[in-house]
Amino acid sequence: MSLLIWCLLIAGLLPIAAKAPVVYFQNRDSGYDNRHPRAQQQRLSGAGARAVAGHYNAYEAFPLFAAAVLLVIATDKVTLFNQWLAVSFIGFRALYHIFYIINWDKLRSLVWFFALLCPVIMIAQTALAV
Repeated sequence: MSLLIWCLLIAGLLPIAAKAPVVYFQNRDSGYDNRHPRAQQQRLSGAGARAVAGHYNAYEAFPLFAAAVLLVIATDKVTLFNQWLAVSFIGFRALYHIFYIINWDKLRSLVWFFALLCPVIMIAQTALAV
């Protein structure tokens, strides 16, 4: 169970880690504007704009994963397969962000789909086991 909790923590920190490339691109854009960072982010283009989009997507992906992990733990359906899915989700989400920034759009979309499948399968497996 502790592996699932660690994955939950890491997944919760991924959106914060995804902010690092955004800050990098903001700094390249005449310095980080701490007074209006979101306005500055909207002005970014290319890799900077993709870093922002990936950062926001990391927040969007977290709730479903968190729900899946908490459901698995609450129903005591912790299996090696569910743990593998949780670790896979983390790996896929990290790859997703990298592929987004470097503009590998088709591979990014495929990895996004696999990442989405991980919590969906976790929930479905738990629901079917009841």
